[in-house]
Amino acid sequence: MKAPKDDKIVELLKQSVRPSESALPRDLWPQMLGRLQQRSPAVPWFDWALLAALALWLCFAPSAIPLLFYHL
Repeated sequence: MKAPKDDKIVELLKQSVRPSESALPRDLWPQMLGRLQQRSPAVPWFDWALLAALALWLCFAPSAIPLLFYHL
């Protein structure tokens, strides 16, 4: 059961806070579906080079694995 104090607070809040007038002019869901269906961008060559360098580093210096986990 609500106390009379709660009703007064609710009433004051309704008076002080106006409804939002910033409604969107159109539905954004079709645009979102279009973006989801687009082809994702290709991974740059530099990312593959970094991944290869990391793999080589871990192959030639396995003692670096704990160091890598520490920094992650």
